[in-house]
Amino acid sequence: METDRSESARPDVFLTPGVVRQEGCADRGGLMQGLALVKFTRAYVRSMRLYYSFVTGIAGWLGVAYYEHLASDPALRTTEVAPTPEKKLLILAILFLSWGVNQIVNDYLGLKEDRINAPQRPMVTGELNPQCAILVSAALMAISGFVTWFYLQPVAVLFLAGGVLLNILYENAKGFGILGNLVFGLMITMAPLYGGYASGPTAATLIQPNRISILLLVLVMNALMTYYTYFKDYRGDMLAGKRTLVVAFGLQKSRWLAVISALIPTIVFGVLRVTGMHQTPLNNTFIILGSLTVFLQIWTGVLYWMNPSGARAYGSLGTNFRACTCGQAALIAIFNPDLAIWLFIFSYIFVGFLFDLHRNPKE
Repeated sequence: METDRSESARPDVFLTPGVVRQEGCADRGGLMQGLALVKFTRAYVRSMRLYYSFVTGIAGWLGVAYYEHLASDPALRTTEVAPTPEKKLLILAILFLSWGVNQIVNDYLGLKEDRINAPQRPMVTGELNPQCAILVSAALMAISGFVTWFYLQPVAVLFLAGGVLLNILYENAKGFGILGNLVFGLMITMAPLYGGYASGPTAATLIQPNRISILLLVLVMNALMTYYTYFKDYRGDMLAGKRTLVVAFGLQKSRWLAVISALIPTIVFGVLRVTGMHQTPLNNTFIILGSLTVFLQIWTGVLYWMNPSGARAYGSLGTNFRACTCGQAALIAIFNPDLAIWLFIFSYIFVGFLFDLHRNPKE
């Protein structure tokens, strides 16, 4: 009788054992799917290389700062209205993540050279399924476009799409010398344009000397930044037939060009000031942050002159990215000195921190 009571109390165990086994398999299947999702997510995030996110993030913040500058100045304001904190947070989230999402596309298009330059990248090893990763990136881009169109400003979608298209074009353009650098620089200028136009309505024309000069400086700094990244990819780019500037000149000539070209952003800025294209008065904060940026740019050139190849060339990327993002933060000081100081400090610290998480040159 005791045995009968125990069996009747647990019919799921003794009367329907097949169901129990099926439920156990279902649980294990769900666990495996969950683990696969975690693995995919980790590989996707690693492939985003988030230290790059400060490049588009700070460049985009430059556009937001400029828009707020217009909105706060009665002499410059047209229809500008300062964006709410919620909108600014959303704009900045899209800007900071846009690089990583686009990086997946870049990795997909550059698999050929990555098999040589970075054989341990998740997409090369198969840890990150290329087709699934592209679908996720496409979905995130679509969501960003939807939010921009219906919640922010529809016109800003043009610059969001422009960044994606230029990223695709860049993978082919980088094989044609300086054209690749210019396309990359132009791609990053989409970030301040997006940040500015997504912030709110405006009737001011884009074709103004001050606006063009700021965009030109962003283009030049990022074109220079990407030139230095070609040193670590020299062998793979050469074998893949990508004729970057470093491949075209060779390592010995390119290491001298690395030092000389470090002064290009400073020279361009000087020309813009002398010719009157950039007329906004300069404050002490900009002068200090700008001077620190010039030092970082020159030091980057020196690092690549000393070590144009090998592990140290890869390690110098941390200084390279800091020089670029800090330079963009310095430009923000023209419109918002206090904000620029904080962004300069945050960029310097967190670009280095995030880069240290990606110390493997093969990845």
